[in-house]
Parts: sequence; structure tokens; C-alpha cells
Amino acid sequence: MTENKGIKRALNIAFPILLGLAILWWMYRGFDFNRISDTLAHGMNWGWMLFSLVFGVMAQVFRGLRWTQTLEPLGEKPRKSTCIHAIFLSYASSLIIPRIGEITRCGVLTRHEGTSFSKSLGTVVTERIIDTLLVLFIAGVVFLSQVRIFMDFFAKTGTNIGTWLHTFTTTGWIVTIALGVITIVFLWFAIRRFAFMAKIKSTVDGIKTGITSLKDVKNIWLFSAYTIGIWLSYFLHYYITFFCFDFTKDLGIIVALVSFIVGSIAVIVPTPNGMGPWHFAVKTIFVLYGVKDINAETFVLIVHTIQTALIPVLGVFSLIVLGNREKAEA
Repeated sequence: MTENKGIKRALNIAFPILLGLAILWWMYRGFDFNRISDTLAHGMNWGWMLFSLVFGVMAQVFRGLRWTQTLEPLGEKPRKSTCIHAIFLSYASSLIIPRIGEITRCGVLTRHEGTSFSKSLGTVVTERIIDTLLVLFIAGVVFLSQVRIFMDFFAKTGTNIGTWLHTFTTTGWIVTIALGVITIVFLWFAIRRFAFMAKIKSTVDGIKTGITSLKDVKNIWLFSAYTIGIWLSYFLHYYITFFCFDFTKDLGIIVALVSFIVGSIAVIVPTPNGMGPWHFAVKTIFVLYGVKDINAETFVLIVHTIQTALIPVLGVFSLIVLGNREKAEA
């Protein structure tokens, strides 16, 4: 039994990583990687890239501050700094095991603040629901607003949707369908896991309490401001990188919004920080808007790699801070 659990745990870690690497291998199998080193050394504006990282940090800070708003009605009042460090660590741990971050952040609060694990997990579920609804709303508005632009694009280029779809390679269709199937399977297993947890009454009661905490948030306006701050920061974290490269700096905010939303949906596929699915989704949107394949591939590889590198840095920083605090308080 222990051996089976070990194998299952190993597969849970290995499969998402291998899936992401397989997609990246397919995308970059004929790519000249000398282009990446040349672009990093001479073809990009590092000032804009470093500036974008500020908003990557701010998105997580706002998420930590918002978390305190949903915990307060439950009688839980952890330090804001601990909540922020818990968020930093949750993202870092998810690079190793996708979706483990939700458990990690609640565990950090339990260890350092004595917060109820089940209640905090319930608030996380609430946050996920709110964020999902917000992303779906933005996606609907963006895509509806782009219908005419898509039609103009096809008219000006002398193509139509059917023709463009035919240019999508067989392998491209296979990858797209495979990602869809994997997402469905992942959601199915997630539902089963929550169904199993539902058998544990005390856990469920805590989760239910956490989920309903939103209605008792004392300052709903501040909660809303934090939510807007989170997603505005995520967007700026991404959009500012457009100005790093000559081939993306003139694309405009509409292309940024469409590719941002598509990329946000793509990361549902369980790979570390969306590795693979995000690259594929954003590159596809760029090509639709007329960006050359090689430029689109260069952009997604550099931007995703640099922004992903920020995550473990923040995680290590939080480990050091919390570790030192724990020693000081011992």
C-alpha cells in the first residue's frame, strides 16, 4: 500500500512536468536557440522586463491582503505579512506539484498563526470561484468586442476562418484536443477528491464556513479593490513585457487582453506555472494577429522563463523570513 502511494505521488509530480516538456519539445523541435541568447543580449529592453516583475510581486501581495479579508469574519486574524509569505510559498510549491499551492498556503497559516486549516481552505475555494467568474466575465467582454476586429482581420488579409483553420497543422489539432481532454480529466479527478473530502464532516464544515465567509466581509469595497488590484497587476505583469521587444511593442492593448485571457484559461491544464499550454495558447493568438512564428515563439519562451524564475526567488525569500521569525519567537 505504501509503495502504491509512493508511485502515485511520483506520478503526480512527474506527469505534469513531462506533459509541459512534451508540449515545449513539440513547439521548439526545429527552433534555433541561438536566437534566444542573441535576443537576451541585444534584442530586448531589460528595463521594461524588470519593471514588469514589480507587478508580478504586487499581484501576490494583493492576493495575500485580500485573503485577510475573508479570514477575518471567521475569527481568524493572521498577520498580513504571514498571509503574503504564504502566497509566495504557494506559488513556489506549485512549480513542483501543480495545484498543491492551495494546501501549502493554508498549511503555512496553520503552522505560523494557528489558523484553522479547514476554514482557510474554504476561503481559498471562495477566492477561486470569484477569480474564475471574473476571468470568464472579462473573457466574454473581450471576445465579444473582438468579433468585428477578427472579421476585419480576415477581410484585409483575404482569408476566412475556414482557410485559417486549414492552416492549423494536424499536430496542432492533436495538441489542442489533447489539452482539452487532459483539462477535463484533471477537473474530474479534482471533483472526486473534493467528494472524498466531503466524507470527513469536520473538514467539510470548516470548508463550508470558509466559503460563506464572503458575505460577512466587513469592507467589501476593500475586498473588491484588492481583487481588481490582483488582476490588474497580473495583466500589467504580462502586458509591459510587450515593450521589451521590437516585434511586440506595437501590438496594442487589445492583443494583450486577448492573449492574456487565453493564456489564463490555458493554465488550467495542470503543468508547472502553465508550462507548455501557456506557450502554445499565447503563441497561437500572436500568430492570428500577424506575428511571425519565430517571433511569437521567442516572446513566449523568454517571458515565461523570466517571470517563472521570479516565483522560486519569492518562495526562498519567504522561507528565510518565516524561518528567522520562528527562531526569534521560539
